[in-house]
Amino acid sequence: MLAENEYREVEAFLFKEARLADESDYDGWEALWADDALYWVPTRPDTDPDTEISHIYDNRTRIATRIRQLKSGVRYSQTPASPMRRVLSNIEIDKVSEDEYAAAANFMLMELAVQSTRNMNLWGGRVIYRLRREAGDLRLCSKKILLVDADEPIANLSFLI
Repeated sequence: MLAENEYREVEAFLFKEARLADESDYDGWEALWADDALYWVPTRPDTDPDTEISHIYDNRTRIATRIRQLKSGVRYSQTPASPMRRVLSNIEIDKVSEDEYAAAANFMLMELAVQSTRNMNLWGGRVIYRLRREAGDLRLCSKKILLVDADEPIANLSFLI
């Protein structure tokens, strides 16, 4: 059974993760991840990442590489970084074990692509999280993003979705 204080702690963690991504706080965002983490944006909800293509399928090392690229200043598709804000709703949280939680939420992300055309892009879907308590702090073990339009061509995912 999930206690109210645990629900609030996990919910606050999800909101913090979203805010750090929105504000391009790459160091803060990267610090939330566990060493065995997985960051995945499949092309379909039932995709097998070992046999089919994904938009993003990053282990912890690749997450660190992605962050270094974003911070390098030569990731021209994100220079300057897109202003963005996301809204999380319909948050559901379950306790999986003494130290692990499963969570899911619907999201809507508004991105102002200022790099060339100043288009407002809307990204929506469902995000599924796995969190684990390590040394007293919550860490992301996995983040799976199910985009509403994942099976359509996606022009640019060069930011933290």
